[in-house]
Amino acid sequence: MANYGYPIDEEWTHEEITTVIRFLNLVEEANESGTDTEAFLNGYKKFKTVVKSIGEEKRIGREFEAVSGYSIYRTLQQAKAATAKRFKA
Repeated sequence: MANYGYPIDEEWTHEEITTVIRFLNLVEEANESGTDTEAFLNGYKKFKTVVKSIGEEKRIGREFEAVSGYSIYRTLQQAKAATAKRFKA
């Protein structure tokens, strides 16, 4: 588990914060040990219900990569390209 803060918006509801953190956890899992491809892509869809704009997604991605070293964009590209049930970024 991470020892850093997640980039969250104080205006989000508790449920929205939970959705974003769950997705960021999937990004970590994909990079550290691998994760289920379908679960990751479903997590991304839910993430996009909270983070609707590309600009906001990029901002969160930059902030998350700065603290974790993991790229949401690169991890997502690998998930989309994955042909197996599980993938590791």
